[in-house]
Amino acid sequence: MRIGLRGYVKFFVENSVLLIIGTTIGLLWANSYFEQYSSVSDRLRFLINDIGMAFFFGIAAKEVFEAVLPGGPLDSVRKAAMPIIATMGGMIFPAVVLITGALLLSRNDLLKGWAIPCATDIAFSYMVARFAFGAKHPAIPFLLIIAIVDDALGLIILALFYPAGAINLLLFLLLLAGAVASAFMLKWLRAASFWPYILISGPLSWLGFYLGGFHPALALVPIVFIMPHAQRDVGMFEEVKGELTDALNRFEHWWENPVAVILGLFGLVNAGVPLTGIRAGTWLVLAGLFAGKPLGICLFCLIGRLAGLRLPARMRWKDIVVIGAAASIGFTVALFVSTVAFGSGENLDAVKTGSLLSCSGILLTIAVAKLLRVRSSVPEAGEG
Repeated sequence: MRIGLRGYVKFFVENSVLLIIGTTIGLLWANSYFEQYSSVSDRLRFLINDIGMAFFFGIAAKEVFEAVLPGGPLDSVRKAAMPIIATMGGMIFPAVVLITGALLLSRNDLLKGWAIPCATDIAFSYMVARFAFGAKHPAIPFLLIIAIVDDALGLIILALFYPAGAINLLLFLLLLAGAVASAFMLKWLRAASFWPYILISGPLSWLGFYLGGFHPALALVPIVFIMPHAQRDVGMFEEVKGELTDALNRFEHWWENPVAVILGLFGLVNAGVPLTGIRAGTWLVLAGLFAGKPLGICLFCLIGRLAGLRLPARMRWKDIVVIGAAASIGFTVALFVSTVAFGSGENLDAVKTGSLLSCSGILLTIAVAKLLRVRSSVPEAGEG
């Protein structure tokens, strides 16, 4: 069966291929002609990280918002409780691992990177989980809930713990109030297109975050929550989403391809670290992701089970182990937090290298899945 151009584009977007290409080029370029790379990346970094990535986080916020709608994975306590508890473990334990390691090494200068291993890359985790479990396994939505809640908490962490400059709370609140009020006015006027929200409310919100001292890449998050939206969640990565005509889904459908390009450029301008940059920060980030993340998810699921919660039907405990391995791929968000936490220097290179190497979590997940033979068994409904 021949795959048309649209099929290739869809594959490239859903599997973050442009991000991988951009990251690879940036890494090779920086290790071949560092001064040239540094000159180009320094000029592009503000445009990509502070403006372009606002659309990436806007789409992430859209998935978080729709997850709580009827039919979404977070629309009831019964459905969401266990994976939410797993998410908490998958964020607390990586931070504890990094902090503990930094203190044991007497590297207090690395403590501000505590949030880096808390991240989970939705696209890569979803891709490898589908390979490990198959498309219809209940572990897939379970992992997606973890990634969505991880994103939601990650947005809060970025806003609260990683200000972009001196905080001016009054100016932030005034401009954000203007952005939110204009978005509600557009909604009251029944603006059906997403463009007025992006072009009118978006810049006001961006200025509020930027001048208020918060990272402006989060600017579209409050606007996304106000846009006209579907009444039900049809599920992440579903084909029908492209057919929905509400402003929020049209926003995602229009921007998903440009965001794939933005992510490619993000990888290009941020991934250029010297191969000699493997230091203590690198190992602490990887320890947080590869040890803290799976251990936290598994342990907190056990705590949830002892509290009376149950795993979804047809899921076994060994599936949780594989989910923990898949969630350990921090990559995109971990790389972003790295650039925010450490402005420059050796520590930045070290933690960015750890974020990049977290892609090896793909191989770890496949190895764990093969070892536990998750696809060779067909668990009975209700087991777990």
